[in-house]
Amino acid sequence: MTTPNGYSDLALVRRLLHQARPCWPHVGGVLLLSILSTPLALLTPLPLKIAVDSAIGSRPLPGFLDALLPGAVTHSSAAVLVLAAGLLLAIGLLSGVQELVEGVLREYAGGKLTLSLRTQLFRHAQRLSLLYHDSRGVTDSTYRIQYDAPAIRYVVIDSIIPLITALFTLAGMLYVTARINLQLALVALTVAPILVLISWAYSRQLRSRWLKVHELDGSAFSVAQEALAAVRVVKAFGQESREEGRYADHSHKSLRENVRVNFFEGVFSVLVGLTTAAGTATVLFIGVRLVLSGALTLGDLLLVIGYLAQLYGPLNTLSNTKAALQSSLASAERAFSILDEAPDVVERQDAQPLARASGAVAFRDVSFAYRENNAVLHDISFEIDPGTRVGISGTTGAGKTTLMSLLTRFYDPTAGAILLDGIDLRDYKLADLRNQFAIVLQEPVLFSTSIAENIAYARPEASEEEIVEAAKAANAHEFIVGLPRGYETEVGERGLSLSGGERQRIALARAFLKDAPILILDEPTSSVDTNTEVVIMEAMERLMRGRTTFMIAHRLSTLANCDARLQIEDGRVVAFERYALSAAVGENAAGSRGIGEGAS
Repeated sequence: MTTPNGYSDLALVRRLLHQARPCWPHVGGVLLLSILSTPLALLTPLPLKIAVDSAIGSRPLPGFLDALLPGAVTHSSAAVLVLAAGLLLAIGLLSGVQELVEGVLREYAGGKLTLSLRTQLFRHAQRLSLLYHDSRGVTDSTYRIQYDAPAIRYVVIDSIIPLITALFTLAGMLYVTARINLQLALVALTVAPILVLISWAYSRQLRSRWLKVHELDGSAFSVAQEALAAVRVVKAFGQESREEGRYADHSHKSLRENVRVNFFEGVFSVLVGLTTAAGTATVLFIGVRLVLSGALTLGDLLLVIGYLAQLYGPLNTLSNTKAALQSSLASAERAFSILDEAPDVVERQDAQPLARASGAVAFRDVSFAYRENNAVLHDISFEIDPGTRVGISGTTGAGKTTLMSLLTRFYDPTAGAILLDGIDLRDYKLADLRNQFAIVLQEPVLFSTSIAENIAYARPEASEEEIVEAAKAANAHEFIVGLPRGYETEVGERGLSLSGGERQRIALARAFLKDAPILILDEPTSSVDTNTEVVIMEAMERLMRGRTTFMIAHRLSTLANCDARLQIEDGRVVAFERYALSAAVGENAAGSRGIGEGAS
């Protein structure tokens, strides 16, 4: 079967097996232990035959037991009965140990497979461009990483291994049943083509249905995540009931589709069960007639019926797994679709390293469009020298933030080129290029860890002294030491346990610690009060010294200390003015400055 995305069942299974290669020793161990269940299953009905034919009846023990045991045992009904009971206990013990070891190894191997794929998906999702995440939504990728990635375990461990084991068991059961009575074995096997036909007919429709279920589940997940992430806005507008209704609506759609798919699978299971029941009834009918005619012993008939239940078990496994596999293959298809996404921003094979830039920046006829025929920047051209402070102004949506996103190579221009120290950004190693920038946003991004870890995010190896020095330079040290746990205080999700001004100063401390030659300040004071703005501006003044700086602001007073002014409207440069360079620019414009230089 092939879906509209071009994935066939075989192609997906082969790709999943290739993905599982690092865990093949563990998978192989699970397979061997699973196959060991076949001889144990073959032995399971044997004690019943011995009890009926040799303890109750007078027939001799099976040949291999009769040859192994002394005559005192083989000719005593009581001893034979004890033997049958002992065999039953021994088989039960061995089966229990086999299931225990297999279960532990199965869980370990399945966990490793899932973790490996989740890690790979997470790594690749982080490397995809902002354009991908903007268009798809972060929640979609999160859902696929968390809930679709386990498909590799369900396919490799919970489907393929049972299928292989079922084939071994089926072959063993058929062989033993045929040795007892070939006619009954052939009758029992007649149900196999019917089961294959039913399985083929149903599995063709199941994967597309399961794809729809997973999409609807992801949609409900997105609504919940979106509403909880914006819980302050929801509460402020009193829209809890509305969001609850949205979530319930999406969840009901998912529920209805789940019920349809499960009903569809239930009908399939009924047909499989009915087919195997018909086979069992036929064997029972023919077997009883053979017992009555003396062609078959009662013990042999019971043995055949016991084997038949285990014979149809693998056939049911083969049929049901083929159908149930479609849900996992649908998840695998969704997971692999992330890995198949090519990043829009890629590093060239011959990209050159960059230790520390001097900070000269040039835009040459740069245009950019998020979507084809929908340009947001048009023919942007300007040049600045190292250490220049550039103020960028313009109305909302003019393209200011997009301009800086191109400078940091979050996106690549659709036309033109951006140069850093005279070299196209695309010719640098991506990690080296990004290391040249420190960014402070209007809404600072903090992680749900300690204040110290948030400051050190730019340089995880930084010492405690360096973190404190950066906090002092950002005017953050005083409020931090006033917190109950100081620098070890947990900031909560997205730093919401701190005020906006406190979050902004921690973001500035992070920029101080990184000590990058180019600084991007995107509306850094727009969401704080006047008093806090003064404190932040004082810290930013220290931060900008000796660095090429791009400061985006609506209030022109915020740009008063800039050396050049760039005004953008409708994605075009409408004005670019240079002023006399500040004294700070002349002081080691391209060099690195100490974190705390000038700090009060």
